[in-house]
Amino acid sequence: MKITHPVTRSAFGVAALVAIAVLANWLVSLTPIGNRGADFTEKQIHTLSDGTRSILGELDTPVVVRYYASRSTDYMPEELKLHMRRVDDLLKEYASLSKGRLRIENLDPQPDTDAEDSANLDGISGQRMNDQNLYFGLAVSCLDRTSVIPFIDPRDETMLEYHLSKAIAEVSMPVKPRIGIMSAMELKGGPPTMPGQRPAPAWVIYQQLKQSFELEDIAMDATSIDPASIKVLLLFHPAGITPEAEFAIDQYLLKGGTVVACLDAFSVAAQMTGGGNPMMGQQGIPTSSTLPTLLNAWGVSFESAKVLADPAFATKLAGDRNGLAVLTLNKEAMPQQDNVITKDLASVTLFLPGAFTRTGGAGVTANTLIKSTTGAGFVDAMRASQLDPSLNTTFRPSGTAYDLVTHLSGTFKTAFPDGKPGEKAAEPEQEKKDGEEKKADEKPASLKEATQPGNVFLIADVDAFYDRFAYNVQNFGGMQMASPVNGNASLLFNLLDQAVGSKHLIGTRSRSAIRRPFTVVQKMEAKFDEQVGTKIEEFKQKQTAAIQKLSELQSARSGSSSPYASPEQEAEIRKLRKEQVEYSKLIREQEKDLRRQKDKLAGKITLLNTAVMPLIVILVGLALFIQRRRSTRAR
Repeated sequence: MKITHPVTRSAFGVAALVAIAVLANWLVSLTPIGNRGADFTEKQIHTLSDGTRSILGELDTPVVVRYYASRSTDYMPEELKLHMRRVDDLLKEYASLSKGRLRIENLDPQPDTDAEDSANLDGISGQRMNDQNLYFGLAVSCLDRTSVIPFIDPRDETMLEYHLSKAIAEVSMPVKPRIGIMSAMELKGGPPTMPGQRPAPAWVIYQQLKQSFELEDIAMDATSIDPASIKVLLLFHPAGITPEAEFAIDQYLLKGGTVVACLDAFSVAAQMTGGGNPMMGQQGIPTSSTLPTLLNAWGVSFESAKVLADPAFATKLAGDRNGLAVLTLNKEAMPQQDNVITKDLASVTLFLPGAFTRTGGAGVTANTLIKSTTGAGFVDAMRASQLDPSLNTTFRPSGTAYDLVTHLSGTFKTAFPDGKPGEKAAEPEQEKKDGEEKKADEKPASLKEATQPGNVFLIADVDAFYDRFAYNVQNFGGMQMASPVNGNASLLFNLLDQAVGSKHLIGTRSRSAIRRPFTVVQKMEAKFDEQVGTKIEEFKQKQTAAIQKLSELQSARSGSSSPYASPEQEAEIRKLRKEQVEYSKLIREQEKDLRRQKDKLAGKITLLNTAVMPLIVILVGLALFIQRRRSTRAR
């Protein structure tokens, strides 16, 4: 049938256009281009970090993310439903950037279903809410390795990208990360110091490291360290380190290695466990440690002769003694609020630490993770270890804030421009005759500059990880139970987790929160509360005074010999009751006025949200219409 009526033709045309738009939008959404967009938000809260993009881009083995979410229930809290949509969008972005190597499996674990069995196998048991077992978690798998996020907490939304990227990096690694440990102390325990005694147990921190990583002990006089096998090199109180060992660390770093160096100005742990007997001429482990050549090349100096004291972070010890150089460092000492290493740390305690000062000139970036106040200064190590009370009065601040934990990153240059220590002296003996060709298998010259970016983390204390200061250790029937007493162990594990997970995770920040409060509105409401609240508080005080006076008069009347009050008392009681009623009325009026002001503010905001933007669109449309009419008339 031929359609000739213009209205009918227009209706069919509009319907066709709508159908084409819907179908085109649906088809585009199925392609990678359809999942892309522009992020104009402050701090790009909807954009994945460069580290995450690099991790996804380097995937060479398929990774599966099993996403467990109870969608078909009416008992899921609204806050979790909203957060669920954000997680959906985040996972879509991950899948889009992985070029097909990351697959998302959406599972709804209903009772007695395969999805519930799968969740239980992955160790996700759900959360009990409103008498229902609700699921909202992730399991990331690659080959035979699985990493689990049991519950995606909306309150921890800023860390979700980091945890997810870390899990993907962990499972995609073919082997357990290997950490090299170079230390002057026997971290893994040692033989008994006296016959008949038990062997010295391993440090708790060493035992916990062994559960998470492959550990390799590296000698203090090592001449080479291979970054291909050692993911992170942990220098733990390298007292008496040789120049050859420093050169090996230097070359390891220049090849892209990561170094974590725990140094100390006065180690109580070394003093207590270092062994040695001066009466028999035996020397124990030195109490101070540093990296004399490397630190200078890295643009950092370390005070290892004295310890750092800071009255602002001084710790009160047993017997009400003031540990001026025992520093309990809270969030005020952690300047980078979005750094994943320190973000969740409540406090860290350092015992007689040294301090780092940046000297510059190394060409690397330095980021302070924990620092002192400007009221800090150096004191004698022995007096500080004895908690000498005279330090409280003789201490003088230096006016400088010192680094206690810092991160160096970038393209490092060698600390040994002349090559390996002692190599020059051997050259004349090895000098070949003129004209003789060099052997094909001759070792290459040492690196002068990094072949790829490296990372160095510096910690100004070793005792922070000693059993006595970091854990509460108890023995139950021969079993050792250790629980952390501060954030010291978490600091080291956060740092190592970031370093070994992937080089792209190092320096990663937490995401900005999506939920952003209306700070302007909150300030306006606070101002209203303050203005009206002052009047309400004044009226309440007057009301309380009137009630108290009325109570006193009634008590006086009841204690009187006459059962009747005098005319003056009756008049005063009536007056006080009237004041009480009036003040109650005034308080209600002020509270109503406060609500009216808040409602008025809410109305203005609603009007702006609903009317201003459409009005702007209408005005722009009218301006375009008028401009077009003018150009048409001109023709």
